[in-house]
Amino acid sequence: MKNLLKTSLLALFLLFSLTPKAQVLISLLFGEKLNTPKIEFGMVGGLNRSYLNDISNSKGKNYFNLGFYFHINVKNNSFISTGVLVKSNVGATGMPVYSIGDANFDSIYKDGTLTKKISCYYVPVMFQQRFNNRWYIEAGPQFGLRTKANDIFETSTLDGDLTYTKDVKDQYTRLDAGLVGGIGYKTKRILKSMAVGVSYYYGLVNVSKTPDVTMKNSSLNIYLKLPIGLGAKPEKS
Repeated sequence: MKNLLKTSLLALFLLFSLTPKAQVLISLLFGEKLNTPKIEFGMVGGLNRSYLNDISNSKGKNYFNLGFYFHINVKNNSFISTGVLVKSNVGATGMPVYSIGDANFDSIYKDGTLTKKISCYYVPVMFQQRFNNRWYIEAGPQFGLRTKANDIFETSTLDGDLTYTKDVKDQYTRLDAGLVGGIGYKTKRILKSMAVGVSYYYGLVNVSKTPDVTMKNSSLNIYLKLPIGLGAKPEKS
């Protein structure tokens, strides 16, 4: 068991230390090597509906997620479900714009819309329990590492739509953390061990550095998990 955990953590560390494009490429090339009788490895992707809690005038924003996952068997139908979302954005839209101290800019965008887009790596560490090796439920903590953050100003004028992007990563904490849980189903006819599911992340950390502003991330995710190098192998109960 110790060797299994060491191998899994080492693989996570190596993949997490690479750039997103390199991570995806390495995953596709060596996915079959990472699969063992006790570990299932693959790619995960889907739609993320992101919100900013405590910001009353914000609306949800749709983004796409992409990453890889590990299912580590600990006992019978009990697993540790982890991995890294290497392309993941959180934030919200529909907020009023704010002044940036430029009179011309402020007059153009005063009736516009503000979107906050925060790019993060997210690492879930969930306990997963399967039923009949098909349906499963899972829950646990999730940790995030911010890489970028932008405020996107949008407005419409007689000349068309205008967009201005401002780098605001210094206004957000580097780390995020919260709780994640969900339910899923592993298919048996389309591709063995492919899974579809839904999960919800609730952030517990105030990610805003702005005084008197509380901002916590949350997101609803619909995903597809595709094992790499495992579909053709006979499935064990």
